[in-house]
Amino acid sequence: MFTPTKPAPTNPLAVIDAGRPGLGAVPAPTRPQVPDAAPVALAAKAVGATKIYGSKSTEVVALDNVSLDLPKGRFTAVMGPSGSGKSTLMHCLAGLDTLTAGSVQIGDADLSTMNDKQLTRLRRDRVGFVFQAFNLIPTLTAGENITLPLDLANRQVDQAWFDQVLDAVGLRNRLEHRPDELSGGQQQRVAVSRALISKPEIIFADEPTGNLDSASGDEILSFMRRATDNFGQTIVMVTHSPVAATYADNVLFLADGRIVDNLSNPTTDSVLERIRALGA
Repeated sequence: MFTPTKPAPTNPLAVIDAGRPGLGAVPAPTRPQVPDAAPVALAAKAVGATKIYGSKSTEVVALDNVSLDLPKGRFTAVMGPSGSGKSTLMHCLAGLDTLTAGSVQIGDADLSTMNDKQLTRLRRDRVGFVFQAFNLIPTLTAGENITLPLDLANRQVDQAWFDQVLDAVGLRNRLEHRPDELSGGQQQRVAVSRALISKPEIIFADEPTGNLDSASGDEILSFMRRATDNFGQTIVMVTHSPVAATYADNVLFLADGRIVDNLSNPTTDSVLERIRALGA
């Protein structure tokens, strides 16, 4: 399995250069290239994951016997046409939805054996989420939204880590502002910071740049790429954008509830080529 070598964290999560071009002009990010090595530890895995909605004449197979491994410290993009099952896959991997058959593990935790209370605790303590709609609490400040997972878990904020995340996303002077006082890009930076603050085992991002302009989207994707490279964060991102997919280490392509292709070291051209081939 291709395993990238993480660069030495001499300047972890450096402040994103606001002058970078927007998504439409961004070259493919540079990733370290190393040969295949010994098997790596897994952040999550699915075995025979099947999800069926409805029954008999109304039955819809959203996931059809999907098996995959998600190694630690990797950024994986998931692509596919509408109705391909990509969001269902992410929701089942994250414990937001249950499978009809098969199993999902996050670390050593088998989600199929957990009750609602245990799943809630797992999502709170071990999983981070970033959604297209931001999902910030409107009555809380940016700072309070970022630390919300720790507050709910009654855990202390690691101030050094908090400072690193703030400096990386350039939010230090916006901590006292509420969501309606922030731009869309700033709100999503708060959401990504909130996902990172508890140092989760894995982050699931569902179209995280879907509501952003190209420049703001580039900033968010660059930040997520740095979180993977510098801190070994595991990220799974559902996206429709071939350019957004180039920030990932590999791209999984879904069609009709099945994984039909897996592209390593994606470029915009190679992603578009795969999409055209699958469409044909």
